[in-house]
Amino acid sequence: MRFPFIVVPLIAAAAAPVCLNAAEREFEKSTYVYKTVDDLEIKLDAYVPDGKSDAARPVAVWIHGGALINGHREGVSGRMRDALLQRGIVLISIDYRLAPETKVSGIHEDVKDAFAWIREEGPAELGIDPDRLAVHGGSAGGHLTLVTGYLIKPRPQALVAFWGYGDIVGPWLSEPSPHARHATDISQEAAWKQVSGPPVSDSRERDGNGGAFYRFCRREGIWPKAVTGWDPDEEPEEFIPYMPLLNVSEDYPPTLMIHGTEDTDVPYEQSVLMADAFEKHGVEHRLIAVEGGEHGLAGAEPDDIDAAYEAAVAFIVDRIGTGD
Repeated sequence: MRFPFIVVPLIAAAAAPVCLNAAEREFEKSTYVYKTVDDLEIKLDAYVPDGKSDAARPVAVWIHGGALINGHREGVSGRMRDALLQRGIVLISIDYRLAPETKVSGIHEDVKDAFAWIREEGPAELGIDPDRLAVHGGSAGGHLTLVTGYLIKPRPQALVAFWGYGDIVGPWLSEPSPHARHATDISQEAAWKQVSGPPVSDSRERDGNGGAFYRFCRREGIWPKAVTGWDPDEEPEEFIPYMPLLNVSEDYPPTLMIHGTEDTDVPYEQSVLMADAFEKHGVEHRLIAVEGGEHGLAGAEPDDIDAAYEAAVAFIVDRIGTGD
C-alpha cells in the first residue's frame, strides 16, 4: 500500500568570530554548538551584517540540501546570503544529523532544537528578533524548509523552498530511478559500508562516500526506507508526520517555491503537488517554474535564474523586513 499521489540541553559555545565581506558589506561569521548528542556537537553558523541597528534584526535560516544524507552548514547559497546581508538581515545556516546513521525522526528533532536555540539564545547572542523569521533551503533543505511550516512553533513568517519536496514515499523515491544521474555500479555491501560509521552532522566528517550511497538508494528505489527505517509498503502510516504534503493547514506560513521544470533529481511535480495542497487550504503561496531548469536550475536561462532569486529575496523582505 502507498499513499495515492498523482504522479538534550542547548549549548551556546561560540567559536571566535571572523570578519568577512559579502558583496561589499562586511559581516561577522560565528559558529555555535546548538546541541550535543552523546559526543557529537551539532553546529550552526551565524552571519551578522556590520553596522548598528536601532532594533533587533530579522533573521533568515538556511537549511542545506544533500538528500538528508550529505551536506553541511557551509553549503549556504551565496546569492541568498549576500542579498540578505546587504539588507541587514542576519543569516543562520544549520547542521543536522545525517541519514542513514540517524533516521528522519532524529533529523526533525535537530531542526526543532536548532530553532529553539535561535529563539532562546539568538536575541542575546546575535541581536535578532525571532518573531521576524524566515526559512529557506534547497533540495532536501527545501524539504526541511517545508517541514518547518508545521513542525516549528511559533511558525516562521515566510518559507522559500528551492527545488524541494513534500512527498517522501512516492514512486520517484520508492521505485528505481530511470535517470543517468543516479546510475552506479556499487554493490549493496559496498554502498552500506560507506555509511557504517558513527552519526555525523557534516558529511565531510564521514569516512565513507555518502554520494555513492545516495545514488545506490535511488538506483534501487530504497531511499524512503534507508532514511526512515520504515517500509513505505508495510508501514505507510509512519511517514505521515514527516511529509509536508500531508501536513498543510490553513495556518501554514506564506510559501514561495522555485523549481526547474526539467529536474531529474527532484521532480518539478513535487512543487506542483505542494501548490495544490496550499490552494486547497487557502495558504498564501507562489510557484515559480524555471523553464528548462535541471536540479539547482542548471541549464536554465541566466535571466530566469536571476529573476527567481530576486523574487526569493523580495518574498522574504516583504514578510520580515530589513535590519537597517
